[in-house]
Amino acid sequence: MARSEFAEFLIARRAQLQPEEVGLPAGRRRRTPGLRREEVAALAGVSVDYLARLEQGRDTNPSMAVLGALSEALRLNEVERHHFGKLAISMEQGRDCPSAGQARERVTETVQAVLDAMHPTPAFVVGRWLDILAWNAAWRDFAEPLGLFDEVAEGNLATYFFAHPEAPRRWRDWPRGAAMMVSALRAARSQWPDDERLAALVEALQRFPEFACRWREHRVTEFRSGALEVIHPQRGEVEVEIESLSPAIDQSVQVWLVDRRGAATPALRLVNE
Repeated sequence: MARSEFAEFLIARRAQLQPEEVGLPAGRRRRTPGLRREEVAALAGVSVDYLARLEQGRDTNPSMAVLGALSEALRLNEVERHHFGKLAISMEQGRDCPSAGQARERVTETVQAVLDAMHPTPAFVVGRWLDILAWNAAWRDFAEPLGLFDEVAEGNLATYFFAHPEAPRRWRDWPRGAAMMVSALRAARSQWPDDERLAALVEALQRFPEFACRWREHRVTEFRSGALEVIHPQRGEVEVEIESLSPAIDQSVQVWLVDRRGAATPALRLVNE
């Protein structure tokens, strides 16, 4: 699966680049979108045959120089380069380094105590598949009216964003939030390529066209932090700043700093109690 991910990434990103973006003439109308294989090979300084072997999964050990040259040719940003490198490492290690064990679906008492101590700042824990594993009272108070605890969300952030009919209306920056969900699952896929439950989640989400389209594009973005605007049914328009902390390799604490613009006034708190 890791080999397929690397190959799919190369093919998808090649298809998304237009000739004029890399200084090439557009020429005649193309049968398929994006750059031709020989154009990317020329830009990266590798042979067409070698690039074909990478895209077909027949070569699993590209050098750092080749990865760097392909990153430049495909115009990858810093986040995308990091993801590309992780895919290459996973591909090289292959079966000699299988995915690390069972995912932890429970948080420790210490982590729960940290969540509770953060009140009134909303905070919760997500697992490797973006399952919501634990939370404090402030986060539940804020998230429940948004539908995050509804049955359709299945206790999973990605499922909520793509399956819940209210999500696109509640999150003004829904496309950005959706991109963050897909990126997080892409990162998990590169970290645990043999995780059957992760594969099942991705397959289940494919029934939603918005997810399927984003998944095919192999685009990655920063998930650990960012700001999204929410139209909250009780609090009105709210800006949510997201910060992530990682107490374990397959768990992260998500801290939602809610409307700090209003919190600048001493009389106001981050979240209404």
